[in-house]
This record gives sequence, structure tokens and C-alpha cells, in this order.
Amino acid sequence: MDNEIYVIGHINPDTDSICSAIAYAKLKRILTGGEYKAKRAGQINSETRFVLDRFKVTAPSYLSDIRTQVKDIEIRRTEGVKKDISLKTAWSYMRKNNVVTLPIINQDNRLEGLITIGDIAKSYMDVYDNRILTKAETSCINIIETLEGELAAGDLEEIFADGKVLIAAANPDLMETYIEKGDIVILGNRYESQLCAIEMNAKCIIVCDGAKVSKTITKLAQNNKCTIIRTPFDTFTAARLINQSIPIWFFMTAQELITFSTEDYIEDIREIMAKKRYRDFPVLNKDGCYIGMISRRNLLNPKRKKVILVDHNEKSQAVDGLEDAEILEIIDHHRLGSLETISPVFFRNQPLGCTATIIYQMYRENGIEVEPQMAGLLCSAILSDTLVYRSPTCTDIDRTSSEELAKIAGIQVEEYAKEMFAAGSNLTSKSPEEIFYQDFKKFTAGDLIFGVGQINSMNQEELEAIKEKLVPYMQKAFKDHGVEMLFFMLTNIIDSSTELLYQGAGSKELLVNAFKLDKGSDIIYLRGVVSRKKQLIPALMITLQQDNV
Repeated sequence: MDNEIYVIGHINPDTDSICSAIAYAKLKRILTGGEYKAKRAGQINSETRFVLDRFKVTAPSYLSDIRTQVKDIEIRRTEGVKKDISLKTAWSYMRKNNVVTLPIINQDNRLEGLITIGDIAKSYMDVYDNRILTKAETSCINIIETLEGELAAGDLEEIFADGKVLIAAANPDLMETYIEKGDIVILGNRYESQLCAIEMNAKCIIVCDGAKVSKTITKLAQNNKCTIIRTPFDTFTAARLINQSIPIWFFMTAQELITFSTEDYIEDIREIMAKKRYRDFPVLNKDGCYIGMISRRNLLNPKRKKVILVDHNEKSQAVDGLEDAEILEIIDHHRLGSLETISPVFFRNQPLGCTATIIYQMYRENGIEVEPQMAGLLCSAILSDTLVYRSPTCTDIDRTSSEELAKIAGIQVEEYAKEMFAAGSNLTSKSPEEIFYQDFKKFTAGDLIFGVGQINSMNQEELEAIKEKLVPYMQKAFKDHGVEMLFFMLTNIIDSSTELLYQGAGSKELLVNAFKLDKGSDIIYLRGVVSRKKQLIPALMITLQQDNV
């Protein structure tokens, strides 16, 4: 996970954005052996789905936000413990591993609670109840481990749930007045005291100083279901230590636990951590299982996600949270946008019709053979972006690259392109929202932000049907985005023309001025205009700049 580098296109990705990301991630893996993974910042459209299915390539997984997450920082893999271990065992583990908080988990690795050094200290300092050991249902094995003892009679699995803990320092006559059924009695090697405790129905006797227990006492204890534990400690030490055998669940915090998921964003949890007095916080994976602990210190220098951008270089078109990521490279064929980087990056920008053409060049420059599968993706991207060479953005390099890739992929360009565009333009059954966001981008000109969507079709009737859906939806989209202007291109591939829908004050006037149109018509029809990148956006940008002069 720490070494993963994401290769990702723009939001609302088109075929070039997806295919270039896949092909470039593979090239980087071949050249470096690194963990480069293609990702997508939006939904895959029907055209791209056709391409991926045709060449049997799995679609990149979706990445909605690239901010640093909990899984990107150092998580201390503090091992979880079971709730029935003793306070002494927990304390020893904390000292050995230099931690102040222990997570308590069940057999399914689910978090049940937390115990801190402060909780353990409180159990020593604030507890004066001589029945607390049985209230906590302390096990025989816990007492034996805590007192470093051995079982002389009884069952290791015994749970002590009644009675009090006391020291038998008096003579047997006085002992009979305060020993009750179920008590745990700490005593020495005196036969009479041991016998009295058993006869008074004590549940357990703890014999100190490593003293031996007679066969008679042992047999009598067995008959009376009384446990005998021998400890090498003296009476004072045994009495001081025995409460450390209490299981930690009795003192753990189990309610209102503050936990974080590996998928949580650092930006979101920082404020929560600052408001809580806790030093450490448990981390759960996507399935809700405990995996480790983090503290405020872990947030001081979080590792940024590493990313390579393809087919865009504008922040408004990038995956959310890009400002928190480390951009390593940008491979693009668009105008220079508003993106800023913290440190220098490898930036390859060429005035070509498609990013996939640049990727193909890089394969050739590095002497890497393009396999038929990758050739199919790259060729599809070029055909899509250049509208089968009809777009003014198309160069001789694009065309030559596409033809070479087509041969490798084993496809006939014209025939294949018709299938691809037919699959991509089958939009009549889609909702206006799906159509609108299939290829939508935002642009910035000075202080003005505007959005432009585009649909390509080989069928004018289909474009008319789409228009009927989009005209009313444009009003909603305009309000949702909060931009000054909104445009949508209905592009006919066959006759190389575009009808433009528009929303926003001054949007029609901008189009009229940019393309020298008749002011009297509400329909904006642009013959010979098919490229958003090379024809529409430059014309709008120039006009906006002139208006601001």
C-alpha cells in the first residue's frame, strides 16, 4: 500500500482518460517494477465499456478522493488481547511493548474495549472492596499466574464469583467468626488454619511461602470442592498481588469508544483527536476488525498519496483532494491549466489529438513492445478523441499511431470505429443526468468558471432526442455547479457539426461573439466545430480575455 502510485485521468472520464491510464500504468510497471495502478475518477461511459469488454480488460477501480487516509500513515500494530487476561499480564505486556493503551478484542478480532495504564493504576489505588476479585469473576488460572503458584487441588478452569478475599492471621477459633462460604483465604503452613478454612466452606485457600500441603488437607479440599493454590510469595506479598489477577474486562472502557477506519481521511479525524484526552485511538479495517493503534504523533508527517495525471492538468477536472497528493508526473495534450505542484514534476504535454498517442510514443521510445490488448485500448482512445481523424485536433502523428496500433490489435479502423461509436451513442435509454456527466469538464478564465459537456453521435435523430432531455436538465445542472456559465455540445460525427445548449447570464452573447453568429437566433449551430479542446474552449477563452481588456 505504501508504494502504490495511482495513474488517473479526469473526472467524468472518456475513453482516452481510461485507456491511457491503463496503458501508462503498465508501461511504468514494466520500466520500474513499481506498483503503478490505474484508477478512474468517475463512472465509465458506454463507449469505454465497449472498448474494455472488446479487449477483455478490467476497468480501473474507482477513486473518489485522493486525500491522505489513515491507511496511508504509520499504524502501530499493537496486538489485541482477550478480555479475561489479568491486570498483571496486561501491565507486563504494556511495559514490554512500551504502550499505554491496550485494545481488547474477541475471537473474531472485533474491538470490545480499551484499557490504559491509568485504568490499571486506578485499580490499585482506588479499590478497597475485598469482594472485587469475585465481583470480577476472576479465574483460577489468573490467580495462579499472578502469584506464580501451582494448583494443589481443584480445577484450573474454576471461576470465583462469590465471597471475599481475606488473610487468616488469627487462630482457628477466631477464623470461624469471619470466614464465609465462597471466600478466598490467604494463609500460611499451619494445618489447623487450613483445616478450619476448608471446614468453613472457603472456595479457595492460598498457601504461602511455598509450604507443602498434606495429603489429608488435599483430600479434604477435594471432597469439599475447595481449590488449593501454593505460592512462593509470603502472605503480605500474596495479599498485595492478588488483585492483579482480576480480568481486565472489569476495568476496561467499553462504551462510546472513539475508533477510526483505515478509509477515514486524516483531515477529518485530526479535529476529533484534538478534542479527546485519549493518547491512542484504535483503527479498524473496512470489515470492522481491529488492526492497530494511532496517536496524534502519527499525524505530524503523513505520507501523501502519489499520483500521475493523464489527459488533464486542471484542478477543476481532477479527482477530489489532489492538493493533498504528491503529483509525480503529468501526461497531457490539452492547454496548460490551473494546476500547481509542490515540487517539480515530469510534465509531458504535446499538441496532439489524444493522450494515448503520447503514451504510444513513450512505449516506442523505451523499446517496449505494445501487446495487442494495449494496442486495442490505445487505438480506441485515438479514434474516440479524434472522431476517426475528423477532429481538427487530429495530427498526422495521431493518424499514423492509430493505424500502427490497429494492425497490432487486429482491427479494421472504419468498421471498428462504427461499432465503438454506436455503443457510445446509444444514449436514448439513459437519464439526462447520465448523459450530461458522461463527458463534462470545468474551465477557468480569470475569475470566471464555466462548464462544458459533450456528446458525440453518428445519428442526428438520437441527438434530437437527447436534446429534449437535456434542455430542462441544464437548468438544474447550472444551479448544482454554481458556475457562471454552462454549455453542452451535441456533436454530429458524420457531418462534423455541433449544436450548443447554454445556460447562464451572458452565455449566449459569449457564443455569438466568439463565433460571429446571428444575434437573433436562440439556436447555436456550429458547422465544422467538433472539438471542445481545440475549437470551442480557445474561442471562448479569447473572447473572455478581450471582454476583460
